[in-house]
Amino acid sequence: MIQYFKYDEWNIIEENFDPSINKISESIFSIGNGYMGQRANFEEDFSGPSLKGSYIAGIYYPDKTRVGWWKNGYPEYFAKVLNSTNWIGISVKINDVILDLAKCMVKSFKRTLNMKEGYLERSFVACLPNGNEVKVVSKRFISVIRGEIGCIRYSVTPLNFEGEIEFTPYLDGSIVNEDSNYDESFWDEVSKKAELTEGYVMVKTKKLDFYICTYMTYEVTKNNKKITPNIDKYEKSKYISNTLTVDCNKNDEIVIYKYVANTSSRYYETSELVNVTKELSNKAKNDGFDKLFKEQINGWSKKWLESDVVIKGDIAAQQGIRFNIFQLNQTYTGEDATLNIGPKGFTGEKYGGCTYWDTEAYCIPFYLSTASQDVAKNLLIYRYKQLDKAIENAKKLGFNNGAALYPMVTMNGEECHNEWEITFEEIHRNGAIAYAIYNYVNYTGDKSYLEEYGLQVLISIARFWAQRVSFSNAKNKYVILGVTGPNEYENNVNNNWYTNRIATWCLEYAIEVIESVNIADPTKFDYIKEKLSFKDSEIEKWNDIIDNMYYPYNEDLDIFLQQDGYMDKEQVLVKDLDSTNIPLNQNWSWDRILRSCFIKQADVLQGLYFFEKDYDVATIKRNFEFYEPRTIHESSLSPCIHAILASKIGAHDKAYEMYLRTSRLDLDNYNNDTDDGCHITSMAGTWLSIVHGFGGLRVSNDKLILNPFIPTNWNSYSFKIIFRNTLLNISIASDSVRIENLTGTNIHLTVFNKDYTLHGNKTIIIAN
Repeated sequence: MIQYFKYDEWNIIEENFDPSINKISESIFSIGNGYMGQRANFEEDFSGPSLKGSYIAGIYYPDKTRVGWWKNGYPEYFAKVLNSTNWIGISVKINDVILDLAKCMVKSFKRTLNMKEGYLERSFVACLPNGNEVKVVSKRFISVIRGEIGCIRYSVTPLNFEGEIEFTPYLDGSIVNEDSNYDESFWDEVSKKAELTEGYVMVKTKKLDFYICTYMTYEVTKNNKKITPNIDKYEKSKYISNTLTVDCNKNDEIVIYKYVANTSSRYYETSELVNVTKELSNKAKNDGFDKLFKEQINGWSKKWLESDVVIKGDIAAQQGIRFNIFQLNQTYTGEDATLNIGPKGFTGEKYGGCTYWDTEAYCIPFYLSTASQDVAKNLLIYRYKQLDKAIENAKKLGFNNGAALYPMVTMNGEECHNEWEITFEEIHRNGAIAYAIYNYVNYTGDKSYLEEYGLQVLISIARFWAQRVSFSNAKNKYVILGVTGPNEYENNVNNNWYTNRIATWCLEYAIEVIESVNIADPTKFDYIKEKLSFKDSEIEKWNDIIDNMYYPYNEDLDIFLQQDGYMDKEQVLVKDLDSTNIPLNQNWSWDRILRSCFIKQADVLQGLYFFEKDYDVATIKRNFEFYEPRTIHESSLSPCIHAILASKIGAHDKAYEMYLRTSRLDLDNYNNDTDDGCHITSMAGTWLSIVHGFGGLRVSNDKLILNPFIPTNWNSYSFKIIFRNTLLNISIASDSVRIENLTGTNIHLTVFNKDYTLHGNKTIIIAN
């Protein structure tokens, strides 16, 4: 793979300017705070390759589905997180020549994402077509303390000339999404005003009436002294700016400090937006860049205190995991149960910024272990609040009696995915949502969640599976026909092993929770029964399905089959492919992919990961050794599962290989697709690879279990987890495991199959 960025423990560093990879860099160097995010676009004008991106969480648009045909139940729109007002802009003219790195000789260039302190810095020396040379240093961050605030320090120093430098800080709401189905602009102007050293633009979506107000203030210094140059105000449609000209001599440093607030009608009354946004922006300006930056450093310090992973002896691996954790922490904070996690977060437009099953399958464990349990709980409540919509979605497809099919892609609970083989067939997503409930309760012990929220979701999902199965007289078994599993390189298959397995597990878990809630709170259970019109006879049907489900299996190989007919495919291994064919999805026709045995991500292994307690190590090993050589890993969600299972079966070198791939998936652009955004949800899988894979962390019967190993080329590694309000620092070296209890409560745990009690504020050291 190409090494795009310098290896560093705490920083992502780009030391050369290469326009051909600029869109990749824009993704990698993105910043955010859970409320909003920004791709690493340049502040000054740039006419080279770029994907503009400023995003506000929860603001979306129902872009009309664009297909040449229609099917009953097909979603009418694809929801998209919108590219909102460009707030970072500062155009620069130097002696009447526009500063544009695509039209300059770039003599030096460095871009740094400081993950420890949460800021983006860029510096360069450019020679303009008129021979003028300038040094530019920009530093910006999105505050993790003040959710609506973004700050920029933009410095320009003439190196070989004197004259005039013209600065135009602006706000531009005339932004379009690159992925608009009909090249439509999604915004209408509401109001705008350019004033001296400040101004605002307020826009609203053409549908749904989300309002966004963006307010900027700024100040200018010359050689560290504040100046007040003449200012020309300008307004046009969805745009305001100030233009100021500064006389300068060689080596003078002119700095613009730009403070921007972004607010939305999701949190404020529309009539209050302008005044609130102005107040927030001006307060930021009055407090000043240095104070805000100090807040930022302290805010990130607290985040790293609970989520850092430290690796000694492998700087590429260390950089990879910290990059993944950094992006996760700046994508979702958990305060708002109406928000979720898009597969690209705030780093790009692909997938519309919507919620997928990735959240439940991959992200929940990360937030369970690195934040208050309310953070993960809010992700579950998000789905609970959309249960009525999930029932409506199922009804559109012909299901009844309160059966729920959660959408593959959604913003508000409605299905908005526009590929039929996904929309109608990738129904395993229902199972991931049920599994997340189990995962949350198993980890936290919060069984009250089941009574208040979870059981209603579980019953509705179980009703879907009970109606989705068919009984095959030929097999004398229940079957599930016409599905797509997690492996999207096989569509419309029958009896996908993972889908069948998770369907029966959902039925089993629903029955288990029904019994436990009925015992714990009969009154509450009676309320749920009445609300859902639930009948005990439903359980009889569920048990019949559980007892008689068909699972495809190959007796000769003693493995579970991906689906019926998988062995009819020509069996070729990935290692035997010509490397010029990879990635397959960019080089092969879809027909050829569907007919091949190659796997985007292994469905069987996904099921063995979820339900490993039901299978012995030998079974997991056989299936892993069959499917791993056939897996192309062109799903970002694939390598982490392989890393965890490889750890489980003792294939430590393979586990490390898969960890490095998942941790550096975007940094090294493994799948040639980082230009349209980073793979945020798979980043949680990277954390899983270390903590659940190498660390062997599990929770069973209310007890924390660890069975760690250390990769051969690491000196040591450590991670922190929160388990039932206890913060632990777990360090693994070649000869010992050190577990430090950083809180005052005692905790019971099992390490290498031996039980321990770790007292509050104490440490134990266990020999490997």
